[in-house]
Amino acid sequence: MADHALRKAPLGRHHGGSAGARVTPAAPATRLSLRAGDDAIGTLSLAFGLELPRRPKTSASVSGRHALWLGPDEWLLIDENGADLMGIASGVSALHSATDVSHRNTAILVSGPDAAGAIASACPLDLGNAIFPVGAAARTVLGKIEVVLFRSGEEDYRVECWRSFSPYAFGLLVEGAEDAGL
Repeated sequence: MADHALRKAPLGRHHGGSAGARVTPAAPATRLSLRAGDDAIGTLSLAFGLELPRRPKTSASVSGRHALWLGPDEWLLIDENGADLMGIASGVSALHSATDVSHRNTAILVSGPDAAGAIASACPLDLGNAIFPVGAAARTVLGKIEVVLFRSGEEDYRVECWRSFSPYAFGLLVEGAEDAGL
């Protein structure tokens, strides 16, 4: 018997978009909402195996693990390999707050040469290379919902949202991708 709840993918096998922008559900991942002061950043970085970013709109990534800067003392950690991020955090003695949000969030991947246009159809953030380069991350809005947007590659974006809002976000992104492909 499992010691945790089975998580079903909220979007199933959905996919959509256009030749220029593909929209697909991301594979399952573990996620951690992390809060810590400056004095704990070094210890936490060592424990998680990547340097927690300290500047707005930045991220750090190592082997499928990402730390996205959300505020002066706040990060969203994502592990695409399903590592026990909460277990790692619980072994750190430095003062911090960690909450497993794997059950709350899901992600939608938007990729292709028109990916930025697809996202921009419902998001006010400037996604130009000079303002939002590869590695940039920000909390923003998509339509009427809050999301965390992460630019993981030149033509690749990860849109993190609450599971309950994922069908809405997915629909907006597919429509944006179709429009961007015209």
